[in-house]
Amino acid sequence: MDAGAPARAWRVAEAKARLSEILRLAHEEGPQRIGVRRTFIVVSERLWRERAPERDPLGRWLVENVPRGANLTIPRARESRREIPFASGEDE
Repeated sequence: MDAGAPARAWRVAEAKARLSEILRLAHEEGPQRIGVRRTFIVVSERLWRERAPERDPLGRWLVENVPRGANLTIPRARESRREIPFASGEDE
């Protein structure tokens, strides 16, 4: 079976009742389509990792894309001696 084309579409109610079978088929035969109007594809993690582009970790993306120069006030309920990470805005 072509790993890019699901063989059939499962109805959502049927997919709920037969999730274990869908997961097994996704692993053994390839992607499984669930839904008719709003469709979703279930794929094995192995296939997902093979086909997904390399991504940076979310934390790195957030640090690299946080707006600079915004004077944001961090609300604190009480004084704390705990250091606030990234508060200085300088990269380490």
